[in-house]
Amino acid sequence: MEGEEFYGSAYKGSKQFTQQEVNTANATGFGAAADDYMERGIDLNEQLVKNKPATYFFRMKGDAMKEAGIFDGDILIVDRSVKLVNGKVIVAILNGELLVRRFHKNFSSAFLIPENSRYKNINLAEFSNFSVWGVVIYVIHPL
Repeated sequence: MEGEEFYGSAYKGSKQFTQQEVNTANATGFGAAADDYMERGIDLNEQLVKNKPATYFFRMKGDAMKEAGIFDGDILIVDRSVKLVNGKVIVAILNGELLVRRFHKNFSSAFLIPENSRYKNINLAEFSNFSVWGVVIYVIHPL
């Protein structure tokens, strides 16, 4: 038996797939040649989340940002590690309340700007208890 080679009965291909990624099983144990080029499904966590420990999902409540395309019931993906820059949509804590607004800073003061004419701009100089919770990086909007 010296020099004999033993082969496994299952063809593994060049890509490793989990059981959930394989649509059908081949009874012969050998996959088709096209299996090597089979694409796996789209993982939204992989596509939308860049920094897992700093990323959170929120459900939008209210219509303060409707003109920015963020509606009541939308899911917001918020990253706490993203640097705050002028013009970004943020989740802010103002006097213990979570708000979603656009951040705007000029030379003398900073504002939280709603994207709905029914709401007023918030001048942050008037509040002592303000902090930025995170920056909205994606919005998931159902049709």
